[in-house]
Amino acid sequence: MRRRAGLSVRLKLTLSYAGFLAVAGALLLAVVWGFLLRYVPDNSQGLLGIAPNRYLLVRTFAPAAALAMLFLLVFGLVGGWILAGRMLAPLTRITAAARLAGMGSLSHRIRMDGRRDEFRELADAFDTMLGELESHVAEQQRFAANASHELRTPLAISQTLLDVARKDPTRDRDELLARLQAVNARAIDLTEALLLLSRRDRGTLGRARVDLSLVAEEAAETLLPLAEQRGITLDVTGGATWTVGSEELLLRMVTNLVQNAVVHNLPTGGTVTVHTETQGGTSVLRVENSGPPLPPDLVPTLVEPFQRGTERARTDEHAGVGLGLAIVHRIVRAHDGTLDLAPRPEGGLLVTVLLRATARPLESGR
Repeated sequence: MRRRAGLSVRLKLTLSYAGFLAVAGALLLAVVWGFLLRYVPDNSQGLLGIAPNRYLLVRTFAPAAALAMLFLLVFGLVGGWILAGRMLAPLTRITAAARLAGMGSLSHRIRMDGRRDEFRELADAFDTMLGELESHVAEQQRFAANASHELRTPLAISQTLLDVARKDPTRDRDELLARLQAVNARAIDLTEALLLLSRRDRGTLGRARVDLSLVAEEAAETLLPLAEQRGITLDVTGGATWTVGSEELLLRMVTNLVQNAVVHNLPTGGTVTVHTETQGGTSVLRVENSGPPLPPDLVPTLVEPFQRGTERARTDEHAGVGLGLAIVHRIVRAHDGTLDLAPRPEGGLLVTVLLRATARPLESGR
């Protein structure tokens, strides 16, 4: 934004200091002058015919008072300029860092030393903001690179299938159409997941009371055919667990957790348990599944975009696009909650979501 040139803050502070000092000096001289002249007669004679009178005092005091006022004004201007420069020096460093950040350099830090005051608190807050911005930008760049790579794969497959259909008219068109439909559906799922993952954390949140037990039952009912197809037992336990947030996003969160638990399970005979409960002021959702053992160092990376737990998931028809737990992490963070992933000793994964609990609505019958 372009602004017209104006007085600098340093000059304004200098004029303020000098003006305040001049006004204080003038008031002091006025008080002294008033009290001094109050007790001096207009005309008096002493022993030798010479005595102080008001006329002589005025002629003597007025030049001295004018010189004192001039000195105070000059002293206020010079001292105020120096003092304002020292006071505003931290602000100059903060401004320089802000300009560097505006030009794209987020690695610069102010790191202002000294005891805590308003400027140093501002500098520390600015350094913290720069660190978060740098981390966010790096995450977005990494996410964009991964997303472009993942989107390129289904597009390349579609292009290959179209080339085959054009070059080989005898090829079974139903088979090509089925494969194109599957690839297109995967690309649509990936695009929707990317759009959801790119939303602002709190910009689209609702503020409704949501029962996590009902959300868990709905997600389990949706994914029950997939679990039965794989021979996996899917159970939902626990009582009413109320929290505040977006019902749509919380349903997506639980659905992703249950689908991940079903897909990354044993080939047959596995189990998935979804449990909800309230502990004090916290609403707890646990999703536990059997499955192959997971290395402890792999578990923290599962919430990163495009990370998959096992190689089997790469070729599975329901494997997803590697964004399930990343979306869960984003939704939990948007609701000011915490997400914990822990490998089970006997194999599989235990996922725990902690959200802020709220009172049950009065109109609820549960």
